Amino acid sequence: METRKKILIVDDEQINVEFFDLMLSKLGFVVEKAANGHEALDKIKDFFPDLIMLDNIMPKMSGWEVTRLLKKDPDYAQWRDIPIIMFSAMDDVKDKIEGFELGVDDYITKPFNFSEVLARIRAVLRHHELIDQLKKRESRIVLQDELNQKLLAYVEMVSEKFLTLCDSSSNEESDPLKQGIASCQLEYQKLKKRINELQEEANRLKSGEIAVTSLENELRKAYSE
Repeated sequence: METRKKILIVDDEQINVEFFDLMLSKLGFVVEKAANGHEALDKIKDFFPDLIMLDNIMPKMSGWEVTRLLKKDPDYAQWRDIPIIMFSAMDDVKDKIEGFELGVDDYITKPFNFSEVLARIRAVLRHHELIDQLKKRESRIVLQDELNQKLLAYVEMVSEKFLTLCDSSSNEESDPLKQGIASCQLEYQKLKKRINELQEEANRLKSGEIAVTSLENELRKAYSE
């Protein structure tokens, strides 16, 4: 069952907050509300939204100030990656650029069309889901690489001990101990070959030889919307 996405609506205009609460709740989102920036920062810690819809011009603390704290302040590091859609009554390119540079994911000018807002919400959420998938994939590659290196080091250490034992044992081919060691050596070679194959696969993933076309297409689609 798909987890319902959580959205925090931050706006000092009560009518906007209630409208989005009603519409987004009907569409299956879990909605939390805040009337100003200070209240939003408190609720973010407990609610931990998947998306913040943030008005820019508010009393006490502007949307830009909230964004700056979330994206730059070490005290808010664990909430830094939460995507933000900012609302504003202004349609100034310079203001939008400043918002994007602060870390705003999308920017919608009031008065807004709800269908457009909903499309942007879904696009931003999808984009961040894909980014999370890529990060997890990269983490698995790094972990696989570390495990391969540790396993290879262990196998080589065990093999060394067997060789030392072999050299000190009888030179007769029928020596059961020597035959057992030879069998272990054969298994070691097979295991080492497999480890090397896994290492090559990890290297190809890291260098981009294994395509992530579907993810790239989804990212392009998200941006185009």
